[in-house]
Amino acid sequence: MPRIQGKKIAILATNGFEQSELEYPLRALRDAGAEVHVVSPESGEIKGWDNKDWGDAVPVDRALSDASASDYDALVLPGGQINPDLLRVNEEALSLVRAFWEAGKPIGAICHAPWLLVEAGVIAGRQVTSYKSIRTDVRNAGGLWEDSEVVCDQGLVTSRQPDDLPAFCSKLIEEIAEGKHQRRAA
Repeated sequence: MPRIQGKKIAILATNGFEQSELEYPLRALRDAGAEVHVVSPESGEIKGWDNKDWGDAVPVDRALSDASASDYDALVLPGGQINPDLLRVNEEALSLVRAFWEAGKPIGAICHAPWLLVEAGVIAGRQVTSYKSIRTDVRNAGGLWEDSEVVCDQGLVTSRQPDDLPAFCSKLIEEIAEGKHQRRAA
């Protein structure tokens, strides 16, 4: 697996993130040598969702209002149903996603997190996957949806569910190691 020492990664989340979809990438990225910050519109800490109930809290490292794509090398968007639904109506969150996309920096989105890609307007014409319940949303936004463990299109890494986390993190680390991507209009 490539090493990504010296890279700074933002994980954008709020209350209701899928516990494993934040914690697994956080650990994998740090193990690969990256500095990782949890960025949130909330301060202090945010609480995860684990199966059918609230999970553990995770400390917030940086306020969304203080975060900029220029501060980071990549962005990770964990899923769950609650977290991306709250963030996709937050204009600051959508602006951050767009800024990473426009800068050609890798973005990873798993489960329901592609909702943020839909709302940010960056999914049209891109090969992607997501949790099966939002595939119609993705297709309606112009995404080329496929049912695969991990899909990568010019630095945009997507996966379907927690079972896909090993493949998702491996591909995400590979894309971060490659750096910025030149994106042509789809």
